[in-house]
Amino acid sequence: MTGQGGITIRPAASADQDAIWAILEPVYRAGETYCIPRDISRDDALADWFGKPFTAFVALADGRILGTSHVGANRPGGGSHVANASFATHPDARGKGIARALVDHAKSWAAAQGFAAMQFNFVVSTNADALHLWQKAGFAIVGRLPGAFLHPSLGPVDGLVMFQKLEVSHDA
Repeated sequence: MTGQGGITIRPAASADQDAIWAILEPVYRAGETYCIPRDISRDDALADWFGKPFTAFVALADGRILGTSHVGANRPGGGSHVANASFATHPDARGKGIARALVDHAKSWAAAQGFAAMQFNFVVSTNADALHLWQKAGFAIVGRLPGAFLHPSLGPVDGLVMFQKLEVSHDA
């Protein structure tokens, strides 16, 4: 899928793992936005990113992987009609529309797979850029978990649950 600004999003392949790790590692090491151990190994991080029930994607601009996402069922069984997704972008990608392209792609892909909604289970309240983008993309904050995230420099901050119904389509 080629979108706005010459950004191409495609399913991730095993050959993309170095580029994906180059994006995930600084995010995970900072410990400010994901409930992932800051010292997670490369292998464990990639196993998680590519793990079931998720499908991993990469976003390319000018032939370079500048972002990644993974999208899949939020929960099994009775929760399997709601998608979940995670996103990360390379520091060089800021302001280039990569994150917006990834979220738009995740929503359209999930709708095409028959998901009725998308939920983000744990958005760190201090992640202002993500909050702004997700709200601009139509997600609403539907829950607040007071002090649920231990930020490495700010201490306990809130975790947010965000949700959006999807219009089921068949074009991804």
